[in-house]
Amino acid sequence: MQRAMATVLAALLASLLLLFLAAPIVELIARAGGTGIARLGSDKELRAALTMTTLCALVATALGVLGGTPLAWLLSRRRFRGRAILSAVLDLPLLIPHPVAGIALLLVFGRDSAAGQAAIAFGLRVVGTPVGIVLAMLFVSASLFISGAREAFARVDRRYEAVARTLGDSAWRAFRRVTLPLAARGILASAIVMWARAVSEFGAIVILTYNPKTASVLSYDRFTAFGLPDALPVAAVLALLALIPLTLLRALRVDGAAAVERA
Repeated sequence: MQRAMATVLAALLASLLLLFLAAPIVELIARAGGTGIARLGSDKELRAALTMTTLCALVATALGVLGGTPLAWLLSRRRFRGRAILSAVLDLPLLIPHPVAGIALLLVFGRDSAAGQAAIAFGLRVVGTPVGIVLAMLFVSASLFISGAREAFARVDRRYEAVARTLGDSAWRAFRRVTLPLAARGILASAIVMWARAVSEFGAIVILTYNPKTASVLSYDRFTAFGLPDALPVAAVLALLALIPLTLLRALRVDGAAAVERA
């Protein structure tokens, strides 16, 4: 009897949590999703914000993949002094509040900082430009990619690399021909997660670059200036945009499961 009651209670709590997580998003899309999509044809500011968000997230993700893949491989394959400290540094952006991340980035890349002045000397401004948006997105989302890619490399059996080396491949050639293809699905999934996190970023961006606006900043701007009715369509479009990586991740999982069944 007690076991049955515990099962019912657990199911009830799980259902309530699921409802709590799903209901706001479903309500937002149901109430304003159609309006938001319709506004894409007439609202130039919304189109510009979505374009800025998508492109900056793509650039941030590309930078994260290029720089994070070697780090992920190193953390999955090597044991070295300071490895725990490096892992902690990489995880730190996930733990600090994102407005704090924006303030920290502003200290490093602001006009009065050494890095900011050096960038300006080369004709590159960070604060108030798309460059600032990319840096903010990269800072808050790169750790997610590195963590996922590290797990993808860790799942690759090292014996495959050893066989490739015994057949004459160099370490780099074995990585390129064996390790990277076997980890590719996990790396791609991690990149999609990073892109999704970059698209949703607000706190660091609003500190570093309020204009030009991303979709999240535009939603906040319209809420504070005009109220909830004007913010709803923008928020709904941003929620619909989040369904794209979710769909891609689902497709990757389905394709991976099919491949395992065929094997």
